[in-house]
Amino acid sequence: VIYEQEGVFIHSSCGKNDDQDNLIAGTLRVIEKENEVIVDWRPLDDTLDTSNILCAGKDSSSVVEWTQTPKDKCSRGADRPSSYEAEWDMVTTVSFKKKPHSNGGTATHANGESKWSFLFSLTDLQSIKQNKEGMGWSYLVFCLKDDVKLPALHFHHGDSKLLIKCLEKHVALNESSQDKRILLVNSQNKSLSQSFENLFDEPSYGLLQKLKKDPYTVTMGRFSKVTNYIFDSFRSSDPSHQRRPPSEMADFLNDAIPGLKINQQEEPGFEVITRIDLGRQPEVSRREPVSAEEWAKNMDSEGRILDIDHIKRSIFKGGLCHTLRKEAWKFLLGYFPWNSTKEERANLQKRKTDEYFRMKLQWKSVSEEQEKRNSRLRDYRSLIEKDVNRTDRTNKFYEGEDNPGLILLHDILMTYCMYDFDLGYVQGMSDLLSPVLYVMENEVDAFWCFVSYMDQMHQNFEEQMQGMKTQLIQLSTLLRLLDSGFCSYLESQDSGYLYFCFRWLLIRFKREFSFQDILRLWEVMWTELPCQNFHLLLCCAILESEKQQIMDKHYGFNEILKHINELSMKIDVEYILCKAEAISMQMMNCKELPQAVSEILGIESSSVTPDSDPGEDESGAVLSCPSSLYQSISTPVIAANGTRDTTQQLSEAHSLTPA
Repeated sequence: VIYEQEGVFIHSSCGKNDDQDNLIAGTLRVIEKENEVIVDWRPLDDTLDTSNILCAGKDSSSVVEWTQTPKDKCSRGADRPSSYEAEWDMVTTVSFKKKPHSNGGTATHANGESKWSFLFSLTDLQSIKQNKEGMGWSYLVFCLKDDVKLPALHFHHGDSKLLIKCLEKHVALNESSQDKRILLVNSQNKSLSQSFENLFDEPSYGLLQKLKKDPYTVTMGRFSKVTNYIFDSFRSSDPSHQRRPPSEMADFLNDAIPGLKINQQEEPGFEVITRIDLGRQPEVSRREPVSAEEWAKNMDSEGRILDIDHIKRSIFKGGLCHTLRKEAWKFLLGYFPWNSTKEERANLQKRKTDEYFRMKLQWKSVSEEQEKRNSRLRDYRSLIEKDVNRTDRTNKFYEGEDNPGLILLHDILMTYCMYDFDLGYVQGMSDLLSPVLYVMENEVDAFWCFVSYMDQMHQNFEEQMQGMKTQLIQLSTLLRLLDSGFCSYLESQDSGYLYFCFRWLLIRFKREFSFQDILRLWEVMWTELPCQNFHLLLCCAILESEKQQIMDKHYGFNEILKHINELSMKIDVEYILCKAEAISMQMMNCKELPQAVSEILGIESSSVTPDSDPGEDESGAVLSCPSSLYQSISTPVIAANGTRDTTQQLSEAHSLTPA
């Protein structure tokens, strides 16, 4: 509690001459809780009439929605909730009865029969109206966003200015040019966290802290509502104020992840490469998914895969039929060694089953008393329980109450906390586990496949987010080589930092494609063909597909964010896979591939001669993918004629290496 004042009254019938004011005495507090600041007013009398209480929560379109509150919720709210959930942003009564005072017109500290009780986060505050000088008791009226006004609070036992001073430590308050009594909450002088507060269900006062704690919430929580909110928060609530320049907004975005430096064209330290001829993108087609029969034909009598490269190429070009995924994913994710026999795999599963249940027993056997003294385990469990209840609930495997799929999802994530207690659980991991469990339909196999997947994705969820920084820098480098004109346009609209791709990278496009399409996309990526970081080329393919609309319609900062976000569930997975493969071929056949790009794609030398095999340079340097990638595939690869010259600037290799 950072501020507390008793004797703060609500006058239930202010300004009416036909009845005396009904005064409701209460206590006003400002509470700091986990990077969130709450303003809370409660009547002195705890006997709330719960039938009159409504909850104000925000629905998916960010509209304040009032619903009758169950009595158990209200009683919990009256006792002071243990955590301020979104639906408890504000609690108030529908109406109250007038209660004349027995001592005539004298103002007394009497409580009404029913009260108004409310609490709200400072991030929901839009303005504060003050009383006129010399007009009796000082009072304040809080106006929240979406034009929700709270009842006036009259300070009978103190000055309201102390409260204003307290609030100014957490939000910037400026006098309105139209009415000096009105203080407007101005987010312009605050950090990036203020700019995104309207986007998240669970606001905080430090986006960096939120990104470190749970990048999933920050990225997914309200990013889907980006439309006009990002502008609303950067401009003053006063209509007379102009919008904050987009360039300043981009500066705030850059501060979100310290250490992320994507070189802009005007910055020093560039390796200027002119006239890089990438040629036109070749036409690429895909084959049918690998069938169970084709898979079986490629195994010997002991269950050992005969031609690993061929199987990987086939999966890359067509994916897998669903009945085969349960077995093949174990190889793709590294749970089963590619050269193992059936007997070796059975022994491995037996050992891994024992290991899994030993770890599961560790958290299962923790008593309530022990857990009370283990805050990290409590926090992990709380986050997991929240996320499990909202992960892919429209999928039949997870829908409904008491679904066994949900129980398995919970248990695997809790056991992973025992496996990697330092990382524990970070929101977003449930999104990565859900498709794996759906395919495996087995707790132990799903766990070890998830462990292998997390080995790839670990850096995305680490506190310093080094993986995210590196990927955004690498994506910028690839996009500049592919289309420097588009990069320059994005930079001119202060979108050169590519933050709109953050969600794509964080959970590997999980929210951008349908559930079935994600199964196909992930298995293709897991082949690690045709080069390193193929997922970055997928990003390039999506962006290049949207380039014309973005540039032709002159989209600005806000419109680009909105447009990219609205691509979710509208992207054709087969088309994007073809386009990304074409880009990879285009780059690998480039005569003078910049060193920085060579390193990103896993090419040991940046010089590839036109006559040499795409997989080998003049000196015999081999690409990370087999040179025979495009051989022995049943569908043709047709190269288009023509070339395209590109003038561009690429950062030096050392500038791409994270410090």
